[in-house]
Amino acid sequence: MASSSTKPIFTPPLTTSSSSSSSQPPTRSSLLSFLHSTTPTPISLNLSRSRISFLNSPSSAVRSLSIKNAAKTIEAAETSRVSRVGGLDANSQETKPTILVSEKLGEAGLELLRSFGDVDCSYDLSQEDLCKKIASCDALIVRSGTKVTRQVFEAAKGKLKVVGRAGVGIDNVDLQAATEYGCLVVNAPTANTVAAAEHGIALLAAMARNVAQADASMKSGQWQRNKYVGVSLVGKTLAVMGFGKVGSEVARRAKGLGMQVIAHDPYAPADRARAVGVELVSFDQAISTADFISLHMPLTPSTKKVFNDDTFAKVKTGVRIINVARGGVIDEDALVRALDSGKVAQAALDVFTEEPPPKDSKLVQHERVTVTPHLGASTKEAQEGVAIEIAEAVVGALQGELAATAVNAPMVPAEVLSELAPYVVLAEKLGRLAVQLVAGGSGIKSAKVVYRSARDPDDLDTRLLRAMITKGIIEPISDSFINLVNADFTAKQKGLRISEERVAVDSSPEFPIHTIQVQLSNVDSKFGSGVSEGGDISIEGRVKYGKPHLTRVGSFSVDVSLEGNLILCRQVDQPGMIGQVGNILGEQNVNVSFMSVGRTVRRRKAIMAIGVDEEPNQETLKKIGEVPAVEEFVFLKL
Repeated sequence: MASSSTKPIFTPPLTTSSSSSSSQPPTRSSLLSFLHSTTPTPISLNLSRSRISFLNSPSSAVRSLSIKNAAKTIEAAETSRVSRVGGLDANSQETKPTILVSEKLGEAGLELLRSFGDVDCSYDLSQEDLCKKIASCDALIVRSGTKVTRQVFEAAKGKLKVVGRAGVGIDNVDLQAATEYGCLVVNAPTANTVAAAEHGIALLAAMARNVAQADASMKSGQWQRNKYVGVSLVGKTLAVMGFGKVGSEVARRAKGLGMQVIAHDPYAPADRARAVGVELVSFDQAISTADFISLHMPLTPSTKKVFNDDTFAKVKTGVRIINVARGGVIDEDALVRALDSGKVAQAALDVFTEEPPPKDSKLVQHERVTVTPHLGASTKEAQEGVAIEIAEAVVGALQGELAATAVNAPMVPAEVLSELAPYVVLAEKLGRLAVQLVAGGSGIKSAKVVYRSARDPDDLDTRLLRAMITKGIIEPISDSFINLVNADFTAKQKGLRISEERVAVDSSPEFPIHTIQVQLSNVDSKFGSGVSEGGDISIEGRVKYGKPHLTRVGSFSVDVSLEGNLILCRQVDQPGMIGQVGNILGEQNVNVSFMSVGRTVRRRKAIMAIGVDEEPNQETLKKIGEVPAVEEFVFLKL
């Protein structure tokens, strides 16, 4: 018997405060009242770092929120003490939270904050001064200049309930420490979308018509009309690399300028792109056919220096590049070489690997490069929008609401974590494997997760596992931080629908889950054997001896420990295959940790799964593919 369901991330149960009179209506308990306590020793799960951290305390049962028994936990806490919202008396009309704003914020945001609490605007604080002030603050709002370190959370002594980052990046906030001390971290990811897109278009046009160079020439007393002849945008092909919020807005505006727009983004739904008049294509097709390339991809391990010498060798000669995303996606030395050779005609850059870049930077000083000092979000309207967005998120958090823009995890009881710990690891790794089997250009729209378990569905809460599968699918090619709070929201924003099915099996109910299966529908696979009979990419795993194992790829049964890296080969089932592939890896000093072969029919087709400690180079992988009996293979990072 199978049943499907999708539960909301968290709905606070109705409880009655012990200090309320019987005539008062019941109030919703604040989740934050159980995440924050006067004794900052929580039991926490840090999903954004993929590891579980336990800090045990005798009173943890009162402060932790049990997914399964949330109502009982809250009821027990409420009957034992007066209801408090993050340490503040919920019934008091006199006490206001203190909100420290350490960097300049738009007036509209400040007005909203002042209507709710006492606002302290103290700018340019040293780390020492910040630690002194934070002990009396309930909330802290920063931009990129303030470093919110572990020392800051330690100095807060549990009083700090929320840190708001007025912007997108949160590199300056110690998420691990925030989670351990029960402090929510929220950001403002949407308010500067239009500003960044407009700046991208401004750089596009300025570069095409040599505006910056001509301006500098005239101010030096010259009149060089013939030198600064530009190129037209009408009819040219623009490749938008990353079709998220900013990328799609750039595409809309470029269409209005008469440009042909294509895009590459492994997550963008094709129907959403078509609605804007944009065709989704592969990475290589995008860079090889474009006259202009506009970068809007996040900086992740897979995108770091993705525009390098090899990439520039594939672009159309005379291409022009715009980057208002992240500096690290371009190998800046390689770009200088491409500019010098004429392979790249011009570049317009708002972001750099090091900010500010060195004064003697060859890239910044290059005559055919237009530069701005990270001005993508620098409009009055965007700054006001960011201020309002972060103020609303911070006020909501102080009121006990879970913001959709939260980037760290709420508390989960130790007993739930200890039981699910190995399945959490399995879930994320299955998500990471599945997304790596997807061929570029098609976009992931739908994922289905099947849990096989001997337990009653009511005794199996899978929200944590669903969050980790979402994390595994999205994080490898995104700058999103996925956790229990924002998993469903982020998936929806990415156009990814995740459904769940629970299937009853005859196994021991001692273990919460027998197997987890991840299916990706309506996508092309770079490894044909990973496709099931139903046409979906399908992989399945289970926990054995406390370790995550891969047990099925497509229609093939395997038995693979999910550690290190993995090579999957579809081969003709014949003697000597393990030796041949093993020798190729050994010759290149790649250590094999295990090998497993699964087949459907003897002497027909088989899948060989090879665990390797190191990442083989392209030449080694090419040699594996040249083995006559190997029909296809894929290298997967775990």
